[in-house]
Amino acid sequence: MPPSSTQRAAVSSFVSITGTTDKIATKYLKNSGYKVNEAVDAYYQTTGGVSAPPAKDSQLNKLFDSLRNDQEDAKDTLGADSSMAYLNAIGVDLEGASLFLAMELVQAPTIGEITREGFVGGWKAQPGVDVKIESQKQYFKRLIDSMSKDRALFRKVYRYAFVVGRERDQKALFLDNSILYWEMLFKKPGQLWVGNTSGINWLSEWITFLREKWTRSVNRDMWNQTFEFAVKSTEDESLSFWSEDGAWPGVIDQFVEWYREKSMMDVDA
Repeated sequence: MPPSSTQRAAVSSFVSITGTTDKIATKYLKNSGYKVNEAVDAYYQTTGGVSAPPAKDSQLNKLFDSLRNDQEDAKDTLGADSSMAYLNAIGVDLEGASLFLAMELVQAPTIGEITREGFVGGWKAQPGVDVKIESQKQYFKRLIDSMSKDRALFRKVYRYAFVVGRERDQKALFLDNSILYWEMLFKKPGQLWVGNTSGINWLSEWITFLREKWTRSVNRDMWNQTFEFAVKSTEDESLSFWSEDGAWPGVIDQFVEWYREKSMMDVDA
Protein backbone atom coordinates (compact mmCIF):
# COMPACT_ATOMS: atom_id res chain seq x y z
CA MET A 1 0.00 0.00 0.00
CA PRO A 2 1.44 3.42 -0.91
CA PRO A 3 2.14 5.77 2.00
CA SER A 4 -0.59 8.20 3.01
CA SER A 5 -0.18 11.97 2.81
CA THR A 6 0.36 12.06 6.60
CA GLN A 7 3.09 9.44 6.34
CA ARG A 8 4.77 11.29 3.46
CA ALA A 9 4.71 14.49 5.51
CA ALA A 10 6.29 12.63 8.44
CA VAL A 11 9.06 11.32 6.18
CA SER A 12 9.67 14.82 4.85
CA SER A 13 9.89 16.24 8.39
CA PHE A 14 12.25 13.47 9.53
CA VAL A 15 14.56 14.05 6.55
CA SER A 16 14.59 17.84 7.06
CA ILE A 17 15.54 17.39 10.73
CA THR A 18 18.15 14.66 10.39
CA GLY A 19 19.46 15.10 6.85
CA THR A 20 19.17 11.39 6.21
CA THR A 21 17.46 9.53 3.32
CA ASP A 22 13.79 8.75 2.77
CA LYS A 23 14.55 5.03 3.16
CA ILE A 24 16.12 5.46 6.61
CA ALA A 25 13.39 7.90 7.62
CA THR A 26 10.67 5.41 6.66
CA LYS A 27 12.37 2.65 8.66
CA TYR A 28 12.46 4.66 11.90
CA LEU A 29 9.00 6.12 11.37
CA LYS A 30 7.43 2.71 10.85
CA ASN A 31 8.98 1.53 14.11
CA SER A 32 7.50 4.52 15.95
CA GLY A 33 4.07 4.41 14.36
CA TYR A 34 4.97 7.51 12.31
CA LYS A 35 5.50 9.68 15.39
CA VAL A 36 8.20 12.06 14.18
CA ASN A 37 9.66 13.07 17.54
CA GLU A 38 9.97 9.49 18.74
CA ALA A 39 11.50 8.41 15.43
CA VAL A 40 14.05 11.24 15.51
CA ASP A 41 14.99 10.41 19.11
CA ALA A 42 15.46 6.75 18.20
CA TYR A 43 17.56 7.68 15.18
CA TYR A 44 19.92 9.86 17.20
CA GLN A 45 20.19 7.26 19.96
CA THR A 46 21.18 4.66 17.39
CA THR A 47 23.69 6.90 15.62
CA GLY A 48 25.11 8.36 18.80
CA GLY A 49 23.76 11.80 17.99
CA VAL A 50 25.80 12.04 14.83
CA SER A 51 24.22 12.60 11.45
CA ALA A 52 25.46 13.47 8.01
CA PRO A 53 25.26 17.14 6.97
CA PRO A 54 21.74 17.87 5.70
CA ALA A 55 21.49 17.31 1.96
CA LYS A 56 20.24 20.82 1.29
CA ASP A 57 23.24 22.33 3.10
CA SER A 58 25.58 20.34 0.88
CA GLN A 59 23.73 21.34 -2.27
CA LEU A 60 23.66 25.00 -1.31
CA ASN A 61 27.37 24.94 -0.56
CA LYS A 62 28.02 23.46 -3.98
CA LEU A 63 25.87 26.12 -5.62
CA PHE A 64 27.70 28.83 -3.67
CA ASP A 65 31.05 27.44 -4.86
CA SER A 66 29.82 27.46 -8.45
CA LEU A 67 29.08 31.19 -8.11
CA ARG A 68 32.54 32.07 -6.77
CA ASN A 69 35.40 33.35 -8.86
CA ASP A 70 38.34 31.33 -7.53
CA GLN A 71 40.84 33.97 -8.63
CA GLU A 72 39.06 36.93 -7.05
CA ASP A 73 36.83 35.71 -4.21
CA ALA A 74 37.76 34.41 -0.78
CA LYS A 75 36.72 30.83 -0.01
CA ASP A 76 33.57 31.80 1.88
CA THR A 77 32.66 35.04 0.12
CA LEU A 78 31.18 36.23 -3.13
CA GLY A 79 32.92 39.50 -3.95
CA ALA A 80 31.33 42.46 -5.71
CA ASP A 81 31.41 41.08 -9.26
CA SER A 82 30.26 37.59 -8.28
CA SER A 83 27.52 38.99 -6.03
CA MET A 84 26.19 41.28 -8.75
CA ALA A 85 26.22 38.46 -11.30
CA TYR A 86 24.25 36.24 -8.92
CA LEU A 87 21.76 38.97 -8.03
CA ASN A 88 21.15 39.67 -11.71
CA ALA A 89 20.62 35.95 -12.29
CA ILE A 90 17.79 35.74 -9.75
CA GLY A 91 16.08 38.89 -11.02
CA VAL A 92 17.24 41.60 -8.63
CA ASP A 93 16.91 45.22 -9.71
CA LEU A 94 20.15 46.69 -8.42
CA GLU A 95 18.58 50.17 -8.36
CA GLY A 96 15.38 49.26 -6.55
CA ALA A 97 13.92 47.86 -3.36
CA SER A 98 14.51 44.29 -4.48
CA LEU A 99 18.23 44.81 -3.88
CA PHE A 100 17.58 45.17 -0.16
CA LEU A 101 15.10 42.28 -0.25
CA ALA A 102 17.89 40.05 -1.57
CA MET A 103 20.43 41.43 0.90
CA GLU A 104 18.10 40.62 3.79
CA LEU A 105 17.35 37.14 2.48
CA VAL A 106 21.03 36.13 2.41
CA GLN A 107 21.96 38.34 5.39
CA ALA A 108 24.66 40.11 3.39
CA PRO A 109 27.13 42.07 5.55
CA THR A 110 27.46 44.88 3.00
CA ILE A 111 26.13 45.74 -0.43
CA GLY A 112 28.29 43.88 -2.91
CA GLU A 113 29.29 40.99 -0.67
CA ILE A 114 27.55 37.70 0.11
CA THR A 115 28.94 35.23 2.62
CA ARG A 116 28.66 31.46 2.44
CA GLU A 117 26.98 31.34 5.86
CA GLY A 118 24.36 33.91 4.89
CA PHE A 119 23.71 32.32 1.50
CA VAL A 120 23.30 28.78 2.83
CA GLY A 121 21.37 29.80 5.94
CA GLY A 122 19.14 32.24 4.08
CA TRP A 123 18.08 29.87 1.33
CA LYS A 124 17.81 26.87 3.64
CA ALA A 125 15.19 28.78 5.61
CA GLN A 126 12.98 29.30 2.54
CA PRO A 127 10.41 26.50 2.24
CA GLY A 128 9.98 24.51 -0.94
CA VAL A 129 12.77 26.13 -2.96
CA ASP A 130 14.92 23.76 -4.99
CA VAL A 131 18.67 24.39 -4.97
CA LYS A 132 18.70 25.78 -8.49
CA ILE A 133 19.10 29.32 -9.76
CA GLU A 134 15.83 29.15 -11.69
CA SER A 135 13.91 27.99 -8.59
CA GLN A 136 15.45 30.77 -6.52
CA LYS A 137 14.55 33.26 -9.24
CA GLN A 138 10.91 32.16 -9.25
CA TYR A 139 10.70 32.26 -5.45
CA PHE A 140 12.37 35.67 -5.33
CA LYS A 141 9.85 37.01 -7.86
CA ARG A 142 7.03 35.93 -5.55
CA LEU A 143 8.70 37.78 -2.69
CA ILE A 144 9.06 40.90 -4.84
CA ASP A 145 5.40 40.75 -5.82
CA SER A 146 4.31 40.51 -2.17
CA MET A 147 6.56 43.30 -0.85
CA SER A 148 4.25 46.15 -1.82
CA LYS A 149 1.35 44.51 0.07
CA ASP A 150 3.09 42.80 2.99
CA ARG A 151 3.99 45.53 5.48
CA ALA A 152 5.81 43.16 7.85
CA LEU A 153 8.05 41.96 5.02
CA PHE A 154 8.67 45.50 3.82
CA ARG A 155 9.49 46.69 7.35
CA LYS A 156 12.02 43.86 7.72
CA VAL A 157 13.63 44.73 4.38
CA TYR A 158 13.60 48.45 5.18
CA ARG A 159 15.32 47.95 8.52
CA TYR A 160 17.95 45.68 7.02
CA ALA A 161 18.78 48.37 4.46
CA PHE A 162 20.29 50.36 7.33
CA VAL A 163 22.46 47.41 8.37
CA VAL A 164 23.74 46.55 4.92
CA GLY A 165 23.99 50.12 3.67
CA ARG A 166 26.50 51.40 6.23
CA GLU A 167 30.20 51.59 5.70
CA ARG A 168 31.87 48.85 7.76
CA ASP A 169 33.27 51.18 10.41
CA GLN A 170 30.25 53.50 10.64
CA LYS A 171 27.33 53.43 13.08
CA ALA A 172 25.17 55.71 10.93
CA LEU A 173 24.35 56.25 7.28
CA PHE A 174 25.66 59.20 5.32
CA LEU A 175 22.77 61.52 4.45
CA ASP A 176 23.28 61.22 0.70
CA ASN A 177 23.22 57.42 0.95
CA SER A 178 20.09 57.54 3.10
CA ILE A 179 18.30 59.67 0.54
CA LEU A 180 19.33 57.28 -2.22
CA TYR A 181 18.08 54.28 -0.23
CA TRP A 182 14.76 55.99 0.59
CA GLU A 183 14.30 56.68 -3.12
CA MET A 184 14.97 53.01 -3.87
CA LEU A 185 12.72 51.65 -1.12
CA PHE A 186 9.71 53.95 -1.40
CA LYS A 187 8.90 53.08 -4.99
CA LYS A 188 7.50 49.95 -6.61
CA PRO A 189 8.05 47.11 -5.91
CA GLY A 190 8.52 48.60 -2.44
CA GLN A 191 5.77 50.61 -0.77
CA LEU A 192 5.02 54.15 -1.90
CA TRP A 193 5.27 57.06 0.54
CA VAL A 194 2.33 58.92 -0.93
CA GLY A 195 -0.80 60.04 0.85
CA ASN A 196 -3.79 57.76 0.37
CA THR A 197 -6.33 60.59 0.12
CA SER A 198 -4.97 63.54 -1.82
CA GLY A 199 -1.76 61.95 -3.01
CA ILE A 200 0.77 64.12 -1.17
CA ASN A 201 4.23 62.98 -2.25
CA TRP A 202 5.66 62.70 1.23
CA LEU A 203 8.94 61.23 0.02
CA SER A 204 9.59 64.29 -2.15
CA GLU A 205 8.70 66.63 0.72
CA TRP A 206 10.93 64.70 3.14
CA ILE A 207 13.94 64.78 0.82
CA THR A 208 13.44 68.48 0.07
CA PHE A 209 13.35 69.21 3.80
CA LEU A 210 16.48 67.18 4.50
CA ARG A 211 18.44 68.87 1.74
CA GLU A 212 17.41 72.30 3.01
CA LYS A 213 17.62 71.79 6.76
CA TRP A 214 19.52 68.63 7.73
CA THR A 215 23.29 68.26 7.50
CA ARG A 216 23.94 65.35 9.84
CA SER A 217 24.12 61.62 9.27
CA VAL A 218 21.17 59.28 9.81
CA ASN A 219 21.34 57.02 12.85
CA ARG A 220 19.36 53.82 13.36
CA ASP A 221 16.59 55.47 15.38
CA MET A 222 16.04 58.18 12.77
CA TRP A 223 16.03 55.55 10.01
CA ASN A 224 13.53 53.27 11.77
CA GLN A 225 11.25 56.08 12.93
CA THR A 226 11.13 57.51 9.42
CA PHE A 227 9.48 54.27 8.35
CA GLU A 228 6.88 54.51 11.11
CA PHE A 229 6.23 58.15 10.23
CA ALA A 230 5.89 57.17 6.56
CA VAL A 231 3.23 54.59 7.42
CA LYS A 232 1.20 57.02 9.50
CA SER A 233 1.52 59.99 7.15
CA THR A 234 0.42 57.83 4.24
CA GLU A 235 -2.78 57.02 6.09
CA ASP A 236 -3.28 60.44 7.74
CA GLU A 237 -2.18 63.30 5.49
CA SER A 238 -3.29 65.87 8.07
CA LEU A 239 -0.55 64.58 10.41
CA SER A 240 -3.06 64.66 13.27
CA PHE A 241 -1.25 61.67 14.82
CA TRP A 242 1.78 63.90 15.50
CA SER A 243 2.10 66.01 18.64
CA GLU A 244 4.88 68.01 20.22
CA ASP A 245 4.73 65.71 23.24
CA GLY A 246 5.14 62.57 21.16
CA ALA A 247 8.22 60.36 21.07
CA TRP A 248 9.23 61.20 17.50
CA PRO A 249 12.87 62.13 16.84
CA GLY A 250 13.60 65.83 16.71
CA VAL A 251 14.19 65.70 12.95
CA ILE A 252 10.59 64.57 12.38
CA ASP A 253 9.30 67.31 14.68
CA GLN A 254 11.26 69.78 12.57
CA PHE A 255 9.90 68.29 9.37
CA VAL A 256 6.28 68.62 10.52
CA GLU A 257 6.87 72.25 11.49
CA TRP A 258 8.63 72.93 8.17
CA TYR A 259 5.90 71.26 6.13
CA ARG A 260 3.05 73.11 7.88
CA GLU A 261 4.76 76.46 7.45
CA LYS A 262 5.43 75.66 3.80
CA SER A 263 1.82 74.61 3.26
CA MET A 264 0.52 77.85 4.76
CA MET A 265 2.82 79.85 2.49
CA ASP A 266 1.57 77.89 -0.51
CA VAL A 267 -2.05 78.69 0.45
CA ASP A 268 -1.31 82.39 0.97
CA ALA A 269 0.46 82.55 -2.39
